[in-house]
Amino acid sequence: MAFLVKRIDKKYLGEAYSHVHQEDLRILAFDEISIKKGHKYLTVALNYETGKVIWMGEGRSKETMDEFFGSLSEHVRNGISAVVMDMWEPYFNSTKRYCPNAKIVYDFFHIVSAFGKVIDKVRNQEYHKATDENKNVIKGSRYLLLKNTGNLTDKEKPKLENLLNVNSKLSEVYILKDYLKEIWKTDDKNEAELLLKTWCQAARETQLQPVIKFAKMLETHKEGILNHCDYPIHTGVLEGINNKIKVIKRKAYGYVDTQYFIIKVKSIFGKELPNWCN
Repeated sequence: MAFLVKRIDKKYLGEAYSHVHQEDLRILAFDEISIKKGHKYLTVALNYETGKVIWMGEGRSKETMDEFFGSLSEHVRNGISAVVMDMWEPYFNSTKRYCPNAKIVYDFFHIVSAFGKVIDKVRNQEYHKATDENKNVIKGSRYLLLKNTGNLTDKEKPKLENLLNVNSKLSEVYILKDYLKEIWKTDDKNEAELLLKTWCQAARETQLQPVIKFAKMLETHKEGILNHCDYPIHTGVLEGINNKIKVIKRKAYGYVDTQYFIIKVKSIFGKELPNWCN
């Protein structure tokens, strides 16, 4: 009986939600969601302006993206003006290939999160070089360094101050973390470019290889970073949807039939949700 209900449900939903809603498609957001252990992902495409999940596909490879863009007409692809994404290369390459008029915008939250991983590398390096006394200060300080200053509790503030006082390198990367966010606080491209250039120079002056490597990565992706001045968009809306998709997956104890899972998600998030984009 359950199998029959599923088959009917899948057929009905497939007819209603298997196609891509191409109308008024101007700004896109891409992100991925992990559905199984072992790096198994689904790529999610969102109409940024309406909040509609317009497509989901297995994987996050070139072939995945070819499948998505192949479902769009050339007229629609040419009309896409901006796409926000993380720095995953297949997303970038396919968007450049299929949407010649689109500006690629790299998501602020992904970049700050990536620098958080750099901070943690530096913290580990400094821990191994520290005296026994200072190791006790550095140990367990990961979340102190990654937490926004304004979110620190009264108990955490003196701990952070002590940590930054005993290790100058951690103090440098902590300052860089806050300064990095300033690049996204202006809509003036010249100002943003100067802020980025200044940040990268300061990063090199730390003489910390993980930080220098990160600065080189930012310079390589400069255009996509500065494009936020023209399109102040981010994947935060899609991140919220992805969290809800994970809840659906947990409640269903995992979907063996991935295509059925995709259709179910589209049936829930394939409706306009404009308030999510504000």
